[in-house]
Amino acid sequence: MPDFLLELMSEEIPARLQPAAARQLRDRFLALLTEARLAARTVEAEGGPRRLVLQVQGLAASSAAHVEERRGPRVGASQAAVEGFLRSAGVGPDALEERDTEKGRFLFAVVHHPGRPAADVLAERLPALLEAFDWSKSMRFEASGFRWIRPLRAIVALLDDAVVAFEVAGVRSGQVTYGHRTMAQGRTVVIAHPTAYLDQMAQAYVLVKADERRARIRRGARRVAAAAGFTLVEDEELVAENAGLAEWPVPLLGRFDPGFLGLPPELLTLTLKSHQKCFVVHDAGGALGPAFVCVANLDAPDGGARIVKGYERVIAARLADARFFWEQDLKVPLDVRAQHLTQVLFHDRLGTMAEKAARVARLARWLVDTHPGQFPGATAGLVERAALLARADLVTGTVGEFPELQGVIGAHLARAQGEPEAVVDCLRQFHAPVVEGAVPAAVTIADRLDTLVAFFSVGLEPTGSRDPFALRRVAQGLLDTLLANGIRLPIGPALVAAGDRPGSGVRDFLLDRLKTRLREEGVRHDVIEAVFAQGAEDDPVRLVARVRALQALSGSADGESLLKAFRRAANILKAEEARDGPHDGPVEPDRLVEPAEAALVAALEAAQPAVRSAVASEDFAAAMARLAALRPQIDRFFDEVTVNAGDPALRRNRLAVLAQFRSTAGLVADFSRIEG
Repeated sequence: MPDFLLELMSEEIPARLQPAAARQLRDRFLALLTEARLAARTVEAEGGPRRLVLQVQGLAASSAAHVEERRGPRVGASQAAVEGFLRSAGVGPDALEERDTEKGRFLFAVVHHPGRPAADVLAERLPALLEAFDWSKSMRFEASGFRWIRPLRAIVALLDDAVVAFEVAGVRSGQVTYGHRTMAQGRTVVIAHPTAYLDQMAQAYVLVKADERRARIRRGARRVAAAAGFTLVEDEELVAENAGLAEWPVPLLGRFDPGFLGLPPELLTLTLKSHQKCFVVHDAGGALGPAFVCVANLDAPDGGARIVKGYERVIAARLADARFFWEQDLKVPLDVRAQHLTQVLFHDRLGTMAEKAARVARLARWLVDTHPGQFPGATAGLVERAALLARADLVTGTVGEFPELQGVIGAHLARAQGEPEAVVDCLRQFHAPVVEGAVPAAVTIADRLDTLVAFFSVGLEPTGSRDPFALRRVAQGLLDTLLANGIRLPIGPALVAAGDRPGSGVRDFLLDRLKTRLREEGVRHDVIEAVFAQGAEDDPVRLVARVRALQALSGSADGESLLKAFRRAANILKAEEARDGPHDGPVEPDRLVEPAEAALVAALEAAQPAVRSAVASEDFAAAMARLAALRPQIDRFFDEVTVNAGDPALRRNRLAVLAQFRSTAGLVADFSRIEG
């Protein structure tokens, strides 16, 4: 079985687009194989700085033969209709058959499609594959209208050693490509066979496989850092980005003025990473060192000295700019900066950032005043101060230049200006998805509650797949923070304190997000509904604990038996109560004539206070276990007692026993929601 190679060589492809483009090329080619009835052993795709590559091993020599049946006009239709059908099917009259169907007797054409050589199929279908390729941004070739990310320079299409001939946008396929732009001096490479491609390209200083480029960057960066007495700070995102920029990556070590180490570490790191794609290093003490690792795209004759000097010159200028902004920001206290938030809009219908900060400060104070045990060590003064300063760095020069450092810069400024460490910690974590610690948790919970209430109050809640203000993410962050810190906070009262109006939908929105979170963890939907159906409970920590306890119970043998008994009791009660009304009256001890029903009542009377106590102390696992312990008595009841007794008084009393069993189980969850 032959091998196939497709290389699409162009001008530079942005690094961030390469992985998705490679996946798309593979997916589209697999769809082509399916549609053309071609088989292949393996199909792999690679994306690189100047080329997309498809490598196929064990491609079938020809497509599979098959028979197609088409229904035509009714028997007795006009000759013109029959001839039109024959033309569309591409067959003669001898291929027609008459067949009975539910709608009458019709003509059918039996079309035999012989297998076609793979080379012919590919030559016919590949142009359409490339023309349908979807780039987020692309250039259009004027003459043909063909679109590609950058100008297409060459196409290699080889089936073993034979060219699969086709043309796209004036570029004809062949077996000629180009090596490294500098090291191979632009010379052409004639690919002899798909299996020789990787070696031939490596000889032309092109590493086709992204994994090989990434591995070369990791090894080289660690080596040059270690040789200078440093340790590389690993960064896989930066490894991948550089692998998308260099066909022949060569890590090199450069240095900068140690005086810049006085900058906040995050500011120094981001300056090197985002602007110059350089790695930072640690010194022997674990602190940032005055050096960096850059990645060149060639083995330079001078060992990279000239390249390194260029990096050092640019990085020195970038770091000088960063130091200027930082030093200017240090001169103005954060609380003075916070006053300028009156000029920063939160939303045109929701006021300024200063107004939002004031709301958050009030709500954070309410949280710690009304739930002191949930925010140990947090005082009203600390949370108010942190809330008012949390967004003050928005109006700093450093954040204006480096928006990614919002919060981080505020924390460094707060520490430099002598703010309490709890306030510093809050500012540092404020924009994180999940925060830890009493003051950070109180302020971020207040902030997210305020955001949800504010947007819902003006009708800007998410609808369907639309969520322009990322309110689902805000809700998720709120819930994750509550759960990560074990903070007991009923949602309803907290929303009221945040200014929520009845019927706004924020409470239901948050509970729906919590349900989604649990489903994504693998919790059964009926278990979730059994807990949430009780309605009054809206403390996320308690809800999750109940759900997990019920999930554990439903997966045990005792739990499954208990659930079967509950469903049986519930079905009997449903049928009887539909006719007679509720049977929730007291059980009459004198009418417990069977030992099994007396035993069940005694067990229920003992279980109810134990279950209530376990629920009150939030030991939901113990509450579930206490319910599961009723299994022997309920099983015996159904084995030995006839509920629909002939004596109406006995029947009513036995239904009351079942209702007592139902209400006992209902202390924990709505077991009627659990599916059989």
